[in-house]
Amino acid sequence: MKIEILLLKLELNKTLTSSDASKVRGFLGSLYRQHIEVHHHQPDGTLLYRYPVVQYKIIQDNCVIIGFGAGIEIVKKIFDELKVIIIDGNWQDILAKSLYNYTDEFGTAADFIAYTFLTPWLALNEENYETYQKYGNWQKRRELLTKILIGNILSIAKGINYTVTEPISVKFDHLRETRTTLKGTPMLGFLGNFQVNFAIPEYWGIGKSVARGFGTIGRCSW
Repeated sequence: MKIEILLLKLELNKTLTSSDASKVRGFLGSLYRQHIEVHHHQPDGTLLYRYPVVQYKIIQDNCVIIGFGAGIEIVKKIFDELKVIIIDGNWQDILAKSLYNYTDEFGTAADFIAYTFLTPWLALNEENYETYQKYGNWQKRRELLTKILIGNILSIAKGINYTVTEPISVKFDHLRETRTTLKGTPMLGFLGNFQVNFAIPEYWGIGKSVARGFGTIGRCSW
């Protein structure tokens, strides 16, 4: 399945950290309140439970916003109109902005494809966090994380109306725990590499809070 993607890269006069992705999302969500794809909330304030068509990332100290589907026109609008961003109450000038349009693949692959997590993957919810902690060895924990990652991919497929017809297989390489925060709450995330017989567009997010930049993947060159 070929997917058209629009990627907007912003260079600001500020050193950015991964937590700034959520702040950029909050600022643009207020600025473009009429577009639910930007802030991912229903008119009544509840979350929109579908895979986000606009996602915010901090990659190599740059703010990156990607859009696909209904998100493409919104990213174009942001590119045309945005002059400054307010982060932590401070105005940040946009020194440069670049727009890239490309097509990527999503779907079952004949061979394994290697990916790396560029930002922490939030795999665990409250229930499976307790299960993860109860498992005393890495083998059982890895089996649990494998099931969760496959479930994450199936969830994305459902969200973009792609039917998965072949079993998904996952192999982790050097996966490790990392501590992070989500809206000020300490969270357990994971970094490392994995291989899967499934094509996922580069810079898409997997797992929880992908619109805020978590679980962003890149393809490995090896």
